[in-house]
Amino acid sequence: MSPKSLQRGNLSSPTMFVLLGFSSAYRAQVTLCLCFSLIYLVTVLGNLLIVTLVWLDAHLHSPMYFFLGHLSFLDICYSSVTLPKILGDSFSPQKTISFAGCITQIYFFLCFGGSECVLLAAMAYDRYLAICHPLHYPVLMSKKMCHYLVAISWLSGSFSSLIQAFLTARLPFCGSNMINHLFCELPFLLKASCSPNAPLNKAALYVLAGTIAMGSFLLTLVSYIHIIGAVLQKGAGTQRAFATCTSHLTVVSLFFGAGSIAYLVPQSGGSKEMNEVLALLYAIVTPMLNPIIYSLRNSEVKEAIRKALRKGVLQM
Repeated sequence: MSPKSLQRGNLSSPTMFVLLGFSSAYRAQVTLCLCFSLIYLVTVLGNLLIVTLVWLDAHLHSPMYFFLGHLSFLDICYSSVTLPKILGDSFSPQKTISFAGCITQIYFFLCFGGSECVLLAAMAYDRYLAICHPLHYPVLMSKKMCHYLVAISWLSGSFSSLIQAFLTARLPFCGSNMINHLFCELPFLLKASCSPNAPLNKAALYVLAGTIAMGSFLLTLVSYIHIIGAVLQKGAGTQRAFATCTSHLTVVSLFFGAGSIAYLVPQSGGSKEMNEVLALLYAIVTPMLNPIIYSLRNSEVKEAIRKALRKGVLQM
């Protein structure tokens, strides 16, 4: 079925969307497919390594690494929502996705993305307690509290994305059923809606997404304001403790920076290529970089990797 025949279908409730991805030139598709395959492989293996180390190494059984293990698991899920579909479309002449598949992709993309926002805020709060209240840290950040914070991150992401996916699915669509993007993402899908109540629905959708993202970012910001204040007041001992925050700060900057540019800058203000590059950065590249950042900048993770390698060599 050609894109034109799809476009002439039932416009009020389309059964299919056409994804207008990167160049359809054969050489470009081969290169992109190889790049995306490598990125996905590194993402899955790198984050799986972090999850395994946190689970097996007793020295990593602390709240900070408990959150890191869940972050790595989230990154595997987050990249798996989009990358397999992009890889499948690499050589397909008709880059289509069903309406139900599009709504499902939006739900899981927002679910894992929202959960990661809240989890990053929880990790910042953990560092705040460890640096600003070290004597009370074992009591304040107990195992029970860690499980509560992880549960809140998953529930908040799931609940918000469920409402957004439900409201989006109820919107009528008109005009072209082509999505000018690599995958189904909320701002690009909403542009095709022709409902008279679309502005109100769109406002509700952005409020839900903004509450999760901006609330998490503000909590992270407040935590680091207190951390920096404590470092400046207490001196060298606290500065060494602050070194554990640098990896987290790098991840937060990448994730929130690219995401805020993509969602806050009007879609008409950027080119198609720029929108795709930003989407690749926060949806695909950042989950790949997270385990690299934490392993390269964290001596305990590097030591756990060395121990695992030595153990593997001895067993062989």
